[in-house]
Amino acid sequence: MRPLIGISCCVKPFGPSGMPNHAASDHYVRVVLGPVGGMPVLLPAAGEDVSRELLSRLDGLLLTGSRSNVCPVYYDGPDHAEGTPEDQARDATTLPLIRAAIAAGVPLLAICRGFQELNVALGGSLDQRVQDLEGRMDHSTPTDQTIARVRTGKAHPVRIEPGSSLARLWAGLDYDAGTVPVNSLHNQAVRRPAPRLRPEAWAPDGTIEAASIEDAPGFALGVQWHPEYDWERDALSRRIFDRFGQAAVSHAARRNAGAGLPTPIAAE
Repeated sequence: MRPLIGISCCVKPFGPSGMPNHAASDHYVRVVLGPVGGMPVLLPAAGEDVSRELLSRLDGLLLTGSRSNVCPVYYDGPDHAEGTPEDQARDATTLPLIRAAIAAGVPLLAICRGFQELNVALGGSLDQRVQDLEGRMDHSTPTDQTIARVRTGKAHPVRIEPGSSLARLWAGLDYDAGTVPVNSLHNQAVRRPAPRLRPEAWAPDGTIEAASIEDAPGFALGVQWHPEYDWERDALSRRIFDRFGQAAVSHAARRNAGAGLPTPIAAE
């Protein structure tokens, strides 16, 4: 029995009529089935009550990236520029879900928008368009990349805090001392870290690229880049998902033991 991994969905228009659909990229489903070694469960953006009830059945929570931005009402930010995509149904679902998951010790991995949600859920704030800020890089698309490599190409290095949880994952890999290359596909970024958010990696312009949660009872890590795009060839990306999967297996074992269910199977 594999651990159950919840994957956050967005509400997106589909088809000629633009009918709203709850959706998550196939990359997240495949990475859960692959290195995480779990069974993917798509979590609809259907509000706090639904997500909380589902959480008690989950062994891990994967917060996905998205084109939409976290609504600034949740962090007392200025209104978004006209035309900025928002997804308030997702915000209303994921922000309380994040707090509940951390409190319950459910392993949590937050990617890109998910990382921004993690910070906002715990009381932090965001910059809305990093590329418009003085002295900052354009994080929205990789530089010197062809379209075919826009997701897997490395846009810039990140400096990892020695001794951090991310540094322990990175230990022994063949990278230059203290830095790893990552892709970059975002407009928003952490501005004021939440009180419990512990920054662990930074871009050359100071943008926070990864963080853990102080005193979290379970695995809790957020990254600003997209490891789901290159885990098959990038050692650090693979290790992030391996470690998340191991934490989910451990959580499932504790949950199942209490219910008299079989022990979950660890990923190969």
